[in-house]
Amino acid sequence: MKSNHGVNVFLLIIFTIVALILLTEPALAGPGGKIARSLFDSFWGKLLLVLLTVIFLPLIILNFFKEKRAERRARKDLVFMSQHDASFEWISLKQRISDCFYRIHQAWQKEDMQQASEWMTPWYWQNQQSVYLDEWSAKGLVNICKVKTLNDIKPLLLVHRNPEANHQDSILIVSINARLQDYLMEKDSSKIVEGNKKYKNIEQIWSFTLQEGVWKVSNIEEYVSLDDYLKQAAHLPKIEDTLSQTR
Repeated sequence: MKSNHGVNVFLLIIFTIVALILLTEPALAGPGGKIARSLFDSFWGKLLLVLLTVIFLPLIILNFFKEKRAERRARKDLVFMSQHDASFEWISLKQRISDCFYRIHQAWQKEDMQQASEWMTPWYWQNQQSVYLDEWSAKGLVNICKVKTLNDIKPLLLVHRNPEANHQDSILIVSINARLQDYLMEKDSSKIVEGNKKYKNIEQIWSFTLQEGVWKVSNIEEYVSLDDYLKQAAHLPKIEDTLSQTR
């Protein structure tokens, strides 16, 4: 009985920690509004990460295969669409995504998202400027967000729209893995108020919308949003059907 009680207490502590990690409001920083997490940087943080990985290993493996399946489907859909419109050709599309990533981070670092307006949808770049950068500036804060390397780009979901209108407003969801420095500090004192100066590997979910033949960033989300897109991918009609409906 005592042994079972001890195990239950241990599990309760673990799940409490996980709940705190998942439910704690993330600090606002970086394009998309989420700072690179530094929770697992310390020795105890890394130990906790290993422990959580062991506990949730079956779920991690399941999500890995779901993501691979979604990636295969997205690549197949892009190949099919590229036969009808060059905008969907993955090699050039991947270069466009890379350019968007670097241009947006450069504009973010300069606190002027208008410099990246041609790489983002109008609503999104204005939203990033007013909701985050202008607000921080008013509080005397600045976000330092420097990209060291862009490691990987993977397509996860292609939502095809408007075949009769040059596929206007079609959406592509990708995951981006990069190594960057991301922290929030006071302008006057240079005191760091969120994050730290360490370079971290981050993974984010970026949405791109096709507008007038050009792919533009329409959303940036944390990697935890991936599950929602994997569910959508599982129920998405065949790309061949969406194209043939108007033919």
